[in-house]
Amino acid sequence: MPKRQIVRIDEEKCTGCGLCVTPCAEGAIQIVDGKARVVREELCDGAGFCIGVCPAGALSIEEREAPAFSEEAVHEYLKNKEKTYLTQTCFRCGNTEDRIPLLPCRYRGESLWVCTRCLPPLIHG
Repeated sequence: MPKRQIVRIDEEKCTGCGLCVTPCAEGAIQIVDGKARVVREELCDGAGFCIGVCPAGALSIEEREAPAFSEEAVHEYLKNKEKTYLTQTCFRCGNTEDRIPLLPCRYRGESLWVCTRCLPPLIHG
């Protein structure tokens, strides 16, 4: 098995809030028995969009042996999965991702979503 970057979830820190599930477009993360889990490693692309939204800091990226990422497996998995979609909202202006692109961010110790209009003032003050 090749080494690659993949999401690691610290079970001790995970509160089971589920905020990491939605940013995982591939469906690799699900809540199982009250905790977030990477349910199939070949579905995790290692991009880490889930990391910034975890309020407990339970997610990280690690390099280790894991099955190769499979775009084909993702497509097969998602076509059979019931669709769940939670619209995210910018914490500063209230715009939704249906209106403007949003990015996950950490602000004052919280994992939040910020729109592309509100991001520059956060960066530059």
